Parts: sequence; structure tokens; C-alpha cells
Amino acid sequence: MIRIPNRKKQQGMTSVEFAIIGGVFFLVLFAVLEFGRLMYAMNLLDEITRRGARLAAVCPVDATSQTFVSDQARFNGDFLPGLDAAMVTIEYFEDDGDPADVSNPATAVTLIRYVRASINGYQHQLLIPGLNLNVPVPDFSTTIPSESLGVHPDGSSASCS
Repeated sequence: MIRIPNRKKQQGMTSVEFAIIGGVFFLVLFAVLEFGRLMYAMNLLDEITRRGARLAAVCPVDATSQTFVSDQARFNGDFLPGLDAAMVTIEYFEDDGDPADVSNPATAVTLIRYVRASINGYQHQLLIPGLNLNVPVPDFSTTIPSESLGVHPDGSSASCS
């Protein structure tokens, strides 16, 4: 007969081992989930600048259209919490890269050659229980050549709103 010595001393070891391994497991699990959320947010920020630049290249150069472009690029603010309309900027540039004067949209159409949509100052909030941390995300921008800027081939213009 084989006798196991000190069997009563071993009775709580499984719980202690699970507490140690379980803590590490849940830490890794939350880290993987948060990394995935961060990558999703960064991909979405890139898509927002792409959509904004594309819309700005075909919409008229006026304040109403720029508000519309900003809202539509952000998917009306439904996907990324904390992304405000003020963080999305639309800029217009001339051939030489200088900012175009958009105070008179009628003449600005002939000068604008490039459109840039950018996002500045967004911070991603982590959802790890017990931690209230914000991760600063790099600024995103997309620059593309301008297209119609809301002017049809017959000379008429249309609104994007």
C-alpha cells in the first residue's frame, strides 16, 4: 500500500494555482481585446479621413458643405466615441501647396487643386476594468486631388447637404 504523505496540506493548492494563473490569463485576455479595439479605432480614423477627403473633393466649397462632409465622414458620429466634429478639419490647397483662399467659393474652384481631410487630437479610451486611461492616437490625414468641387460640367453648382 502506497501512502501519500501530508495529503491534508495539499487541499487548497488548486485554488491558489488558479488564482495566480487566472489573474495572468485575464490580464492577457483584456490586453488582446484592447489592442484589437485600438487597431479598429485607428483603421476607422484612417477611413474617416479618406471619406472626408473624397467627399470634400466633389462637394462645393462652402460652410454648409464642409459641415455635411465632416458629419458624413464621421458616420454621423456613431462609431467612435469621443470623436468630435471639431477634430475633423477640411483644407484646400493650390498647385504650389499653399492654402487656397476659400472666402469666395466661385473663384476658389479655379484655384483649388488638392483637398486634405485630417483628424487631430483624438484619444482612445481603454475599457479595462479599474483603469481609466486614454491612449493618444497619432494624427491622421488624407490628401487627394480635387475633382468637381460641386460644379457640374454645364457650369451649375449643386449642394452636398
